[in-house]
Amino acid sequence: MGSVRKASAWLGLVDDNDDERYYDDDYSEGTDSQDVWVTDPRVKVAADTAEEKGRRIGTVTPDSFRDARAIGELFREGVPVIMNLTAMEAADAKRVVDFAAGLIFGLRGSIERVSTRVFLLTPANTEIVNGDPSAHRTDGFFNQS
Repeated sequence: MGSVRKASAWLGLVDDNDDERYYDDDYSEGTDSQDVWVTDPRVKVAADTAEEKGRRIGTVTPDSFRDARAIGELFREGVPVIMNLTAMEAADAKRVVDFAAGLIFGLRGSIERVSTRVFLLTPANTEIVNGDPSAHRTDGFFNQS
């Protein structure tokens, strides 16, 4: 099929009969119970693998203080939580921060302010690595003084 014909078929100006050459005659319209799509067992879903290796980070954007429970449940499981309080009233946001402070105190975690009304709660077994470029300049390449 020429490029002009393909463009015309794409625009719907002519019938596209090119599909017929890709049609498999052995294809059946019905699905048999034996031909169910099965994922290869060697392939793992990313969420399952991340959960097994403890590489999950939770993000919670609560609307009210009632949503603080989701923060607590994730944090109790040992999942670091990014708490975004930008959608909350100031009084409720303060209550959630107080709740988070008690949570990290009780479970020996830490809390760090990421930006205005956004906090990172990390469990005791998690290290926060600072991305400050000056902290990584140990060799002479960048240190040209």
